[in-house]
Amino acid sequence: MARKNASDDPLAPVTLAVGQEDLLLDRAVREVVAAAKAADADTDVRDLSSDQLQPGTLAELTSPSLFAERKVVVVRNAQDLSADTVKDVKAYLGAPAEEITLVLLHAGGAKGKGLLDAARKAGAREVACPKMTKPADRLAFVRAEFRTAGRSATPEACQTLVDAIGSDLRELASAVSQLAADVEGTIDEEVVGRYYTGRAEASSFTVADRAVEGRVADALEALRWSLSTGVAPVLITSALAQGVRAIGKLSAARGGRPADLARELGMPPWKIDRVRQQARGWTPDGVAVALRAVAEADAGVKGAGEDPEYALEKAVVTIARAARSRGRA
Repeated sequence: MARKNASDDPLAPVTLAVGQEDLLLDRAVREVVAAAKAADADTDVRDLSSDQLQPGTLAELTSPSLFAERKVVVVRNAQDLSADTVKDVKAYLGAPAEEITLVLLHAGGAKGKGLLDAARKAGAREVACPKMTKPADRLAFVRAEFRTAGRSATPEACQTLVDAIGSDLRELASAVSQLAADVEGTIDEEVVGRYYTGRAEASSFTVADRAVEGRVADALEALRWSLSTGVAPVLITSALAQGVRAIGKLSAARGGRPADLARELGMPPWKIDRVRQQARGWTPDGVAVALRAVAEADAGVKGAGEDPEYALEKAVVTIARAARSRGRA
């Protein structure tokens, strides 16, 4: 989700969208353009890349018009602007033109930091568009998308959708939109599975779930399907690590209600119930063996071994066998 500062007027003279999440950057632009067109249907929109904004171009675009038309000037990859153009932009920030909204899209970081600092110092409206690298961030994004659509979705449904789709925010947003349009009532895990069965089977988390449940054949089948559909091996080792660690954390935790354990372990309550079922039959020694297997696989897929697929298969089998007392091997 794009986070905005307190001064949240899309028609502010300058909007600064900072981050590397393309979907959120595009939404920040669309929000400004929509507000401008709502104020004036004839708003002129100029969407420029950094190399298109040459020295003097901004002055031309923001010069007074005979018709006093509203205008939105979008500058993408502002961190890549030339030094001379940056001088033009900084000068403009000190005296922005009326009826013109300047939107600067900046990746953040050290490159072009002088322009970033100048825009902030000038009081630009800022929209944070960070890259969502953590599963928890993507889960929060999906929940927010359902809320924005005015729809109710269970926690399990949101998690299943993230597991099935992966890290692409555009695809996640599209999936939420499709479910919201097609499904009546509360959207649950079964509905998501019905729509995205093929994607869910290819999920790295499906591999992990089957492995920690001791289901060797199912885990290997899911692993091979995942690899054949292009799932990165490093994502699979990450999912395996999360699955085994969750079991270790829950096994070591004091008993209690899911809500209490959720606060203690940093997991949503519904996941506590799932991990509890998966953890039955696991021993501390089994968790230790499984964690070593994950570490070896992680090294294997990152270059320490010759065959990443073999490293993953070995880890999956070891983890599943560590749970064999469940009687599911």
